[in-house]
Amino acid sequence: MQRLLHLSTTATTATTTTANHHFLFSFPPTPIFSNKFKPPHKFLPLSFSIHNSSSEIIKVKPSSQINKTLSTPKPDPKLNSLRNLFSKPGGVSIDAYIIPSHDPHQSEFIAECFTRREYISGFNGSAGTAVVTKDKAALWTDGRYFLQAEKQLNSNWILMRAGNPGVPTTSEWLNDVLAPGGRVGIDPTIFVVLVPDITLYSILLRRQFLFTSDAAEDLKEVISKKNHELVYLYNSNLVDEIWKDSRPKPPNKPVRVHNIKYAGFDVASKLSSLRSELADAGSSAIVISMLDEIAWLLNLRGSDIPHSPVVYAYLIVEIDGAKLFIDDSKITEEVSDHLKEAGIELRPYNSILSEIESLAARGAALWLDTSSVNAAIVKAYGAACDSYNQKHQSKLKTRTKGFDGSNEHFNGPIAVHKTSPISLAKAIKNESELEGMRNCHLRDAAALAQFWDWLETEITKGSILTEVEVSDKLLEFRSKQDGFLDTSFDTISGSGANGAIIHYKPEPESCSIVDGNKLFLLDSGAQYVDGTTDITRTVHFGKPTAREKECFTRVLQGHIALDLAVFPENTPGLVLDAFARSFLWKVGLDYRHGTGHGVGAALNVHEGPQSISHRFGNLTPLVNGMVVSNEPGYYEDHAFGIRIENLLYVRDVETPNRFGGIMYLGFEKLTYVPIQIKLVDLSLLSVIEIDWLNNYHSQVREKVSPLLDGSARQWLWDNTRPIIN
Repeated sequence: MQRLLHLSTTATTATTTTANHHFLFSFPPTPIFSNKFKPPHKFLPLSFSIHNSSSEIIKVKPSSQINKTLSTPKPDPKLNSLRNLFSKPGGVSIDAYIIPSHDPHQSEFIAECFTRREYISGFNGSAGTAVVTKDKAALWTDGRYFLQAEKQLNSNWILMRAGNPGVPTTSEWLNDVLAPGGRVGIDPTIFVVLVPDITLYSILLRRQFLFTSDAAEDLKEVISKKNHELVYLYNSNLVDEIWKDSRPKPPNKPVRVHNIKYAGFDVASKLSSLRSELADAGSSAIVISMLDEIAWLLNLRGSDIPHSPVVYAYLIVEIDGAKLFIDDSKITEEVSDHLKEAGIELRPYNSILSEIESLAARGAALWLDTSSVNAAIVKAYGAACDSYNQKHQSKLKTRTKGFDGSNEHFNGPIAVHKTSPISLAKAIKNESELEGMRNCHLRDAAALAQFWDWLETEITKGSILTEVEVSDKLLEFRSKQDGFLDTSFDTISGSGANGAIIHYKPEPESCSIVDGNKLFLLDSGAQYVDGTTDITRTVHFGKPTAREKECFTRVLQGHIALDLAVFPENTPGLVLDAFARSFLWKVGLDYRHGTGHGVGAALNVHEGPQSISHRFGNLTPLVNGMVVSNEPGYYEDHAFGIRIENLLYVRDVETPNRFGGIMYLGFEKLTYVPIQIKLVDLSLLSVIEIDWLNNYHSQVREKVSPLLDGSARQWLWDNTRPIIN
């Protein structure tokens, strides 16, 4: 499933120092920390045209040509209330307000209390940024959500199709619509600047502590060209002021310990490695705000956020201690003992800024990843450093030894701006994590076999089923599997034209009936105690058209090509993206999302820094142990959608030669669910591709059938029979 990466902007800020991989501590078999890669920060939007079946060229139009708002839109009470706050006597005095999608931790999925952009706009896609001026309202989102946003935004809103030709960025638009000298308000404590195809990879769209420091500074720089001022509204969030008592309460669910048999390494080992990284960087402390990084580092899991087993918290790790900032009502006795054993002190969640100021007062060299830490934290530390320096100007001492023992001149507290080392360490799964992923994927495959057997039977009988009912039934089958906790994202259950809405979420009051005579796309996943799954299958219950079969087969060919790829170490996913698109490109087709995102082990379904996408310029190499999705697709608006998705993990490959003396890598499958042969145009497949399909189905049958019985087992056998061509 493609979402983010929002994968994230973390993927675009990872650092690199050397092509050779070495790690800081030697616990076998998998290293915990390595901080190697730094892709470029700039990338260009992709524009394109496609051909339909009659060879007519279809041009993607600028947003200015597509958006046609009503001349007299109906009044929007929420927008009116928000605008009233702009010039309220004694108020903030601003001309525009930016409302991003995320929480103070830049999470992709967020608790209901942070869904401010959805509240103000009505658009509930995971990626997007709303901007409201005194007389205009605009929303930016990427290609996965264009159709959804068209349906959900009312006539007061302008839809900005990010990445399409002629569509300005948020800052460019503000420069255009505001008179010179305008004041643009943000809550510094959630900000992201939307870029084309923000998929994790999401890379994770980031940003009351809502704007990251980098994003806020970028915005400030661009709008200053028209003498606009960026105004940091620390004391209140304007959406919250109009939301009032109807705003949902913050989550308050207990934390749990993630068992060492699934984690692979204990907390002490991970902290030791991190502290070595701090010493090497000349830092005495690091502040961590990404929730999955905290969960991974401390072997903790939670349920504060739908679909993601994380808990709202901040973490500060110092050379000689660590503090977890969390609502202590969530801490069970078991978790308390677990943290004490690792030397972790507990502090109130809302005391993070005071501790940041305390670090500066103690002369700390604080490691800050400004691509993920919110602007409020960065500015609080900067202000505290300035205060320290002013007070001690005549007394500043020179530190003769750095934290790594080297000679170093150090005058008071400083900020060390570097990418978090935890992002890459978390992405490279150890053998225990991979084993958990393998096991949970087989149980997940058994649930899907039961589901598809049930659905095909019901459709054949002529049962009337809605997209929501089908999604609910899949959840029922999954929930019976050992270790099931939650879905890993909202299930995409799209019949016919709804399948073309890349991140379609069916709603009970508006969803469609599953039509046996149309393509049906199902993208779903689950969180288990030992791993995370994400799988997409597209099927037809009747007789597919030749057009549908050709498109499906070209998507399958791309899927196979990526699965079979062998590539030298230090190769970024950017290089591999074309493998999956080439068969579509041959006939002038393409898709508006990345081909693959990183996946956490019993963590976020989208994680960085790795991805397989040509839209981000992400140069993070794929490394042995990383998990990625393989999900090419094709979508015809208002007609149908096709996507085929498996999860893979990167592994070493033995090759006859080793040019340059380096290792070569390939992929091993985690997902084992049949691909519908009915939709394949066998005349387009090569012998190698037919062999791949037969071998894959043989593995599916061998691995999953022991977990099934009755009609589900028969369904599996029927749908994994070898192709004889």
